[in-house]
Amino acid sequence: MQRGSDRSKLFSRRAAVLGGGKLVLLSALVGRMYYLQVVEAPRFKTMAEENRISIRLLPPPRGRIVDRFGEELAVNEQNYRVIITAEDTNGNPTGTLDTLGQVIEISEKEKKKILKEIKRKRSFVPVTVRENLTWEEVAQIEVNTPDLPGSEIDVGQTRHYPKGTHSAHVLGYVASVTEKDAKDDPLLELPGFRIGKSGVERLHDLKLRGSGGTSQVEVNALGRVIQEVERQEGQPGAEVTLTLDAGLQEMTAERLGEDAAASVVLDIHTGEVLSMASNPSYDPNAFNRGLSHKEWQNLITNPRGPLTNKAIAGQYAPGSTFKMVVALAALEKGVITPSQRITCEGHMDLGNARFHCWKKGGHGPMNMIEAHMHSCDIYFYDIAKRIGINRIHDMARRLGIGDKTGLDLPGERTGLMPSRDWKLATIGAPWQGGETLITGIGQGYVLATPLQLAVMTARLVSGKKVVPHLTRKISTSQGIEVPVRKEFEPLGINPHHLKIIHKGMNAVTNIPGGTAFRARIKEREFTMAGKTGTAQVRRISKAERDVRVLKNNELPWELRDHALFVGFAPYDNPRYAAAVVVEHGGSGSKAAAPIVRDILLEAQRRESARGEPLVAPSPADKKDDKEA
Repeated sequence: MQRGSDRSKLFSRRAAVLGGGKLVLLSALVGRMYYLQVVEAPRFKTMAEENRISIRLLPPPRGRIVDRFGEELAVNEQNYRVIITAEDTNGNPTGTLDTLGQVIEISEKEKKKILKEIKRKRSFVPVTVRENLTWEEVAQIEVNTPDLPGSEIDVGQTRHYPKGTHSAHVLGYVASVTEKDAKDDPLLELPGFRIGKSGVERLHDLKLRGSGGTSQVEVNALGRVIQEVERQEGQPGAEVTLTLDAGLQEMTAERLGEDAAASVVLDIHTGEVLSMASNPSYDPNAFNRGLSHKEWQNLITNPRGPLTNKAIAGQYAPGSTFKMVVALAALEKGVITPSQRITCEGHMDLGNARFHCWKKGGHGPMNMIEAHMHSCDIYFYDIAKRIGINRIHDMARRLGIGDKTGLDLPGERTGLMPSRDWKLATIGAPWQGGETLITGIGQGYVLATPLQLAVMTARLVSGKKVVPHLTRKISTSQGIEVPVRKEFEPLGINPHHLKIIHKGMNAVTNIPGGTAFRARIKEREFTMAGKTGTAQVRRISKAERDVRVLKNNELPWELRDHALFVGFAPYDNPRYAAAVVVEHGGSGSKAAAPIVRDILLEAQRRESARGEPLVAPSPADKKDDKEA
C-alpha cells in the first residue's frame, strides 16, 4: 500500500514539474506573441506597407534650349518604342521576336541581346526591343498585334535637335549614362536616362535635367505591379536661352560649305556670341538614338575632325591677321609714327638669314595704313624687330591671344603667345631674333583660335576688354536667372592709335589695291573693314624659292596654307566682329574674306529687318575719327 502511495506522489511531482515547464513555455510564447503583436506592431506594419507599396522615380522632361528670339534649338519629342513582356508571349518570346522581325528590322545580334535581357529579368518585367520608331513602324506593329503576343507600344521622350548639324558643336548632345559618369543623382540610375555629354548640354546639364517625380505603386510578393496608388510629378528642367541667332547660325554653317573651317560672330558691345560654326559637323540626334560602330569609326577617323569644335579648340597660326597687334604695340611704344615709311624690297636680312615678303620684288615705301592695306611682311618684320618679342607678347595678351577668353562653353583651348621666358622654360633654349620677325607676321610659335581672333577684333574696335558669352538667361519654375555680366574694362590703349588700326583695316577692304577689296561690302550703310591672313603650314626651302614657289593648288590639301580673315561692321558705327579660318584654304583674300563679308552682311540685314537701331557713336568718337 505504501509502495502505491509513493508511486502516486512521484507521478504527481513529475506531472507538476512537466505542467510547470509547459506553463513557463506557454508564458514565454504568450509574452513573445504580445511583444510581436503589440509592442512591435508599428514597426511590422511599416515593413508590411513598404513591401506592398513600391516607390518609383519618374524622369522629368529635359529643359529646352532656345536662341535669343525663342526659336527652339533642343527640344523633347515623343519616343515610340516597342517592348516585350515574356510572361505574355505564351512561353515563346523567341517566336514573338521572330514575327516582330518580319514587321520591323531586327538584326540577329539584336535578337540575341534582347533574349539575353529577357532571361536576366523576371518574366513580368518588360524589355525594350527598339526605340525611336517611326509612325509607319508603330502602325505596322499595331496592325499585327494579334500575331505578336507580349509586345506593345510604349511612349516616352527623346531629345531632338531641329537644326541638326548647324549648331551641333555649340549645343553638344545627350547620351546614356556610363560607368564613368558620377552617380550623384538617383535619376542617373533610371534605364534609358540621358545626360549632356558636350557643349551647352553638358555645361547646363544639372539645370536642364530638372528633378524627378515619384510614383507609388502596389505590388505583390513577386514585385509585379497591381495598381498605381499615388503619383507626384517632378519639376521639368530649366529652359536655357542662348545668345545665338538661329537664322544667322544656320546661314553661317551653310556658307562654310564643304570646307574644313570655323567661324565666330560677336556683338562688340555685349560680347554675345551670335553665331559659332565648325565644319565639318555631325548630327547630334545620332548620338541620342545610338551610333553604330561604323558611324562612330567614320567620325573619329575623318581627317577633317567633325567632332572638334574648331571655333574654340582649333589652334592656328594667325598669319597676317596678327599684324594689327604688332602695329599697335609699336604705336604704343612710340617706335614709329603712322606716317613714317619703311621700304620693302621683297626681303630683309638678319645675320645670315633672309626673310622674304609675300610679294616678290617688294612693295616699295609703305606707311602703316598702306602696310595693312597691302599686308607687307617687310614693314612688320622691321617694327617687330624694333619693339621686341616681349612687348608684342604683352599687347597680344591684352587683346586676348594666348589665353582662354572666358567663354561659357567647355572645351576651349588657350592658343599660344610666346615670349623669351616661355621659350626658355618650355624648350630650354634662348629666344632668337629671327623668331621675333616671323612672330611679327603671325607665324612661328604663335597660335590662336577663331574665337580668340574674333575677341581680338572686338577689343581692337571697342578699346575694351570684351569677354564673349553664350548664355543669355536660364528660366526655372522659381524664376529667371540672368548671369551677372560686368561692364567691360578699358584696355588702356590710346584711342588715336586704335583709330589708325581701324583705318588700316578699312583700307584692306575698301580701297582699290587692298588685299580684300574684291570681297568688300558694296552697300555703304553696311561697309566692312578687316584684315586678311594666310598662314603657311610648311617651310618653303631656298631651292624652291630659287626655282619657283609652288602654288597652293599644286600642293596636297594638307600642305596648303590656312586662309584667315577678321572683320567688323558697319565701319562707321561698329556692332559686329567676325573671324573665319578655312583650313588649307589657300588665300585669306579668296577663301576666307568672302565668307566673312557674307556673314557680316547677313547679320546687318537681319538687324535692319528687325528695326533694331545701332548704338550711335559719341561726339568724342567722331572727333577721334577725324583726327585719326
